Order: sequence, then structure tokens, then C-alpha cells
Amino acid sequence: MSGDPERTTTEWSTILLGSVRTMSEPDAYAALHAAIVAGELSPGERLVEEELAERLGQSRGAVRAAILRLEHEGLVLRERNRGARVRRFTPEEAIEILEARAALESLAAGYAAVRRSDQQARELQQIVKEMDKLLRAGELLAISARNAVLHRRILEMSGHQVALDICARLHSQVVRYQFRTVLAPGRAQKSLAEHGKIVTAISNGDRSAAEQAMRKHLTNVAATLAGVADVSRIAV
Repeated sequence: MSGDPERTTTEWSTILLGSVRTMSEPDAYAALHAAIVAGELSPGERLVEEELAERLGQSRGAVRAAILRLEHEGLVLRERNRGARVRRFTPEEAIEILEARAALESLAAGYAAVRRSDQQARELQQIVKEMDKLLRAGELLAISARNAVLHRRILEMSGHQVALDICARLHSQVVRYQFRTVLAPGRAQKSLAEHGKIVTAISNGDRSAAEQAMRKHLTNVAATLAGVADVSRIAV
């Protein structure tokens, strides 16, 4: 996501909800992107250019450009005579996205195993330790946030720019569903163990093991999501 890299998703969504300053076009995109990912703009919600321009202190042209970019990334749908809406992903689509991520991120994990520095290996190990502490404290949503950081850092360490760019878009599209999976009974504990195996393989420079561990992890996430989706249908 472009815009100011020092700002978090929460900060960007806060700006959208209460902006009083003039923003650049990249800032408008970053604020809208963050609000969609964080759920501040809900699936199916209409994106009214005039209203968003007023909230962002930006021109309608800049907001329109940001919406077009989000459409290209698959987060927004534009319908003839109905305008733009936040795209609503089905559980089936989310599972397919996770399957695609498994292919790309396993490749990236393998590259990270042979390209990471000792300092980077220690960084990944520290993130897993933080996730363990959060699990003991019962902070499941905070674990999900650290999980996202871990996956992003592995992609960055891989040096595989194509995988990084594609996975960044795919992650944005299913992040709301992944919050559901971490709340599934027993899933947080299993996820922590899976991440531990991924990081151990990368730290050991074992390319094959890193690839296998990442693929198994994301395959398990997809299976958990499928189970959560089935339960939701039964509940309805």
C-alpha cells in the first residue's frame, strides 16, 4: 500500500473517519484502503465520491482516482448506474485466495530461508515469541495482527518482488476472514506452532522445509475457514 509508510492501518482509517486536512491522492488511496481492510467501510457499502471527498478534504477527482485504483486491486466493484461499492468476498473466494497465497508464500519462504540475514532470522523469532505471549494473555486479535506482520516480513526477506506485490493484494482481500479463523476453537494454538516451524526452517536455512511449512500452514488456514463458513451457514 502506498502513501506514508510510517502510518498504520488504524491511523489511516482514523484519518478517514475524522479528517480535516487536505490530503494528497496517494493519501486518499491509503486512507480508503485502510478503512476497507479494517472494516470501517463494510462489504457492500456504497462509496459516494462527494461524501468521501468532503471527509478527506480532497477533490472528487482524487477520490475517484483512489477508487479506480482500489477497483483494480479487487477491493471495490463499480456497477453501471449504481456507482462503486466495497467488494463483498464469499467464503469460497476467500478460500481460493488462501490457496493462491499458499503457492506464492511457500515460494517466498523458500527464498527467505536462503537470503535472510542472521538479524532477520532473530527478528522472525522475536515475532513468534510475541505471538506466544499474546496467546497466553488471550489476545487473539492482536495475534492475528502480528501474524500479518510475520507473513509480510517473510515476503520482504525473500526478495521476490512479484510474490510480495501479489500477496499484498490477496491479503487485503481476505483479512476480515482471517480474523474469523483465529477465533476458531484451538486454531490460535495450532497457528502458533505452524509459524514456529516456518521460522525455524527459515532460521536454519532449510529451503525445502520452509516451503513445506508455509504451504501446510496456509492450507490449514483455508480448511479452518471452510469449517467456519459451514458453521455460519448452519447457524443461519
